[in-house]
Amino acid sequence: MQDLIIGNWNTCYRRQRWQTPSGDDLYGQLPANIKGSHFGPTMTAFILYQYHGCGVTQPLIKEQLDELGVQISVGQINNILVENKDRFHAEKENILSTALKLSDHINVDDTGARHKGKNGYCTHIGNDFFAWFETTPSKSRINFLKLLRCEHRDFVINDQALSYMQQQKMPQFQLSVLSRHNNKILEDETQWNNFLKRLKIKTERHKRIATEGALIGSLMHHDFNPELVIVSDDAGQFNVFRHALCWVHAERAIQKIIGFTTEQNKHLEDVKTDVWQFYNDLKAYRQQPDAHQKAALEDRFDALFTRKTGFTTLDNALGRIYGNKSELLLVLERPDIPLHNNLSERDIREYVKKRKISGSTRSDEGRRCRDTFTSLKKTCRKLGVSFWNFLIDRIELQNKYPLLTEIISKQLSPAPG
Repeated sequence: MQDLIIGNWNTCYRRQRWQTPSGDDLYGQLPANIKGSHFGPTMTAFILYQYHGCGVTQPLIKEQLDELGVQISVGQINNILVENKDRFHAEKENILSTALKLSDHINVDDTGARHKGKNGYCTHIGNDFFAWFETTPSKSRINFLKLLRCEHRDFVINDQALSYMQQQKMPQFQLSVLSRHNNKILEDETQWNNFLKRLKIKTERHKRIATEGALIGSLMHHDFNPELVIVSDDAGQFNVFRHALCWVHAERAIQKIIGFTTEQNKHLEDVKTDVWQFYNDLKAYRQQPDAHQKAALEDRFDALFTRKTGFTTLDNALGRIYGNKSELLLVLERPDIPLHNNLSERDIREYVKKRKISGSTRSDEGRRCRDTFTSLKKTCRKLGVSFWNFLIDRIELQNKYPLLTEIISKQLSPAPG
């Protein structure tokens, strides 16, 4: 019979005190995992696990601890949740930089996240081995590129940056001015903004393109993998580098259509059947890629999405999907990537549930802790690490579990030989 022992356990530490001939006092040291708090490591881990692991609100944690005989205030619970978490923050930040270096693809998505009464956005970046969350005031492409830079803060003008600006139709005069500063590195955003002022680049669109280009230049300068595939639901801010689209989101354009005649409904059902058959064949191709099958699938895609049914709404939807051919069929070239963005949808649901239960964050540290512990929890679950044991290990300084980045590196690194 399995059971639990739940109760209140108090420990009194008696510390020796010695006085030196000079009159100074020397005290015996507490165990390393005791930080001078009135609450032990198991209590701290329990509160963190209840709040971040189980979605229990602070008032309910207080109620639970009161019934167990623990004397603790609401303020003390809040302090345990947000204060002195530098070690956890550092581990979370290193997850993204490590995973980006080793991953073949990432799934991305974002959702609303209010902070201090203002609208914000939480961006998720992850794959089968990690999940990383960051809340910011913006969901722009500039914001996404800044997240991909990880710890770096510079802006770099190089060939990749200038190429991006040209693709985005930066005016030729301004592009030539920027080209004269090729290989220039600006250390931070302040220097970059002053640099744009000196070059008299003032129009918002031109500043945006230049900034996006310089951020891409920074990523390339710091050895970002340009072959990393970014899988998204077609949100514009994620359309950088090698971009693949989610088939489930693409097909929704057809699912939303309503036929008003028997003929229209027949065309609609035929198209849906053909689309999902094509999707199943793509799944089979991922398992066993074949050059002949690749060419056949490309031909079938063209035939399916250039079809003319006479149902204008349906034909327009098929045409829009056909316009995304390269991103929807990137799997033919890269069968290692997923066909959908369901992973991000599942991962970010964790944040949505927390938002529905607890609402918005009110302090910068509270927001940071929510991002950190959501990232650590989801990553632990993906790596097969007990989140409870992880918390105990880190709080008690046991160091039995390696850093999550080490586990990620081991699982993502190619097998020797």
